[in-house]
Amino acid sequence: MTDHSGKKPHHHGDLRAALIQSGIDILTESGLEALTLRRCAARAGVSHAAPAHHFDGLSGLRAAIAKEGFDRFRTQMLRSRASGSQSPEGRILSLCRGYLDFAVENPALFALIFSCGPMSQFEEDMKAGTATAYGVLRETCAPFVPEGADPLVVETQVWSLIHGFSHLFLAGTFGPDSGPPDHHRLFAPVMALLREIGTPPAPK
Repeated sequence: MTDHSGKKPHHHGDLRAALIQSGIDILTESGLEALTLRRCAARAGVSHAAPAHHFDGLSGLRAAIAKEGFDRFRTQMLRSRASGSQSPEGRILSLCRGYLDFAVENPALFALIFSCGPMSQFEEDMKAGTATAYGVLRETCAPFVPEGADPLVVETQVWSLIHGFSHLFLAGTFGPDSGPPDHHRLFAPVMALLREIGTPPAPK
């Protein structure tokens, strides 16, 4: 007889959340390739058929994990933004620190949230308010948008800068470095480009 005593029972209402957390744990420990419905079920202590009641296959599970990942991403950016100077410049730099910290602390989850479909979650976030991850970026960039200009220009400048830096950092492009990622010797000089955000290009 199989011993199920080690499994943790889950009420129907929180099984979906338990499966999502199990998926995040698997991502953290073993990477994206290890994420399967069967492994999530085993991790949550339920039958391998249980995820079918909550997700439309593996793609549905990945999408649900990505949504939770974006929520956590937003929370980290908000926390980081609140921890530094509350000047417009300080807030945008602190947000970038939170962005990088999330990527470094959650590399597999970071990869998933930006690879789950055609970035559908982030694209939807761009249409919403500050309750979304993109909304936090948009709100923080707002003071730098020149009157009458398209906010997406400034938002894309900031997003490209910190997203690109985060990916290069994770890839080891900058080489080994000790200490927090935002203390890397290249972080401050690269983020200094934020001072130019929203300023028109010099005439040729």
